Amino acid sequence: MISTRKLAQMIDHTNVKGDATETDINTLCREAKMHNFSCVCVTPTNVLLARELLTGCDVGVCAVVGFPLGVQTPKTKAFETREVVSQGASEIDMVMNIGGLKSGREELVREDIQGVVEAAGGKIVKVILETALLTHEEKINACLIAKKAGADFVKTSTGFGGLSGASVGDVALMRKTIGTKMGVKASGGIRDLKTALAMIDAGATKIGTSTGVQIIEESLKIQ
Repeated sequence: MISTRKLAQMIDHTNVKGDATETDINTLCREAKMHNFSCVCVTPTNVLLARELLTGCDVGVCAVVGFPLGVQTPKTKAFETREVVSQGASEIDMVMNIGGLKSGREELVREDIQGVVEAAGGKIVKVILETALLTHEEKINACLIAKKAGADFVKTSTGFGGLSGASVGDVALMRKTIGTKMGVKASGGIRDLKTALAMIDAGATKIGTSTGVQIIEESLKIQ
C-alpha cells in the first residue's frame, strides 16, 4: 500500500471548469497546501492567481493549454504556453491535435507537441491524448509521437465533453508503449482511492482529479 504522503505527491488537484471563481481557486490552493499535493491544475486565466496563492510552498501550478479540444494551431498553443509560463506555470497539460492524428498527419501532431515543449523552456509538458476518441492503434501512435516530440508525460483524458475518462487498460497500454522514462498521468473519472490505486498499479505516475481531498482522507483512514 502506497503511503498517504507519497500518494499526495502524485496528485494534481484540479479545477479547470469554465465557471471556476476566484473563491474556487482559493479553496483549491488552500487544499493543495494543506495536503501537499504535487500541483494545482487550472485554466490559463487562473495561473497568476494560483501562483500568488501558492507562493512560499512546494505545490506547483499546472496550466492547461489548447484545452479542451486541442484544435488550436501550433503557433497558438506555443504562444499560450509562453504566456502561462511567464505567469508562473511550472507544468503544462496540452491537448494533442486529435483530428490531425486521426487524419494520419503525424508530422503536424509532432510539430504541435514539440512547439509546446520548446515554448515551455524546460517546464514539464504532459500531452492529453483523449483516449476515449482513439482506437487501440491510435493510442499507441499518439504515445510514440509524444515521446519523439520530447514530452515528459502522456495523459489519458480532459474529463470534458461527457467522454469516458481514464481506464486501467489505457494506462497499462500507455506505460507499455512509452517505457519507463516518461510519466503517465491518469485523469478523468478518478474520484476514489480504489480507482486511484488501480491506475497507479497499472503504471500511472500522476493522478489528475478534482477529488484529491477525499482520496487522501480515504487513504488516511486505512494507514
